[in-house]
Amino acid sequence: MLKQFLEAGQVVGTHGVRGELRVQPMGDSPEFLVRFRTLYLDQGRTPVRVRSARVHKNIALIALENVNSIDDGERLRGRILYLDRNDARLPKGRYFIADLMGMQVSDADNGRVYGKLTDVMQTGANDVYEITDDAGKTYLMPAVKQMVIEVNIEAGEMKIRPVAGIFDDAD
Repeated sequence: MLKQFLEAGQVVGTHGVRGELRVQPMGDSPEFLVRFRTLYLDQGRTPVRVRSARVHKNIALIALENVNSIDDGERLRGRILYLDRNDARLPKGRYFIADLMGMQVSDADNGRVYGKLTDVMQTGANDVYEITDDAGKTYLMPAVKQMVIEVNIEAGEMKIRPVAGIFDDAD
């Protein structure tokens, strides 16, 4: 079952004296994060209205209603802000990292199971998927459309066509 509320960012500090929060995005860019007008605390149980949001370097600066001073902001340091899945629109072929984690990864041609997707590393040019087999060995694979053939979020399955060398005996 897909989670309704997804981790969007962590409050890492304050900016200025009026309670504006410095938020480190989790899983996406600060540009994506600043588009939301409502975020949530307490794993989605507490909605918080966004007064303003902007990008500053690699973080989001977010002002929330009822957070009006540096002391108010400091009380939120370390807290996770969540977004509601229904508020987000992703382009076709893009997925939330939380939805990909734990997926079974198998060969699109022969059905061989390589393992489970255990991490997504955002490198800039393209993401890199960490796949861990049943023995605990990890493999790294670029998340490019030439290799990722099908992603089925509902079934928790990803079909890939790896190039030689990624897995010990890949063709």
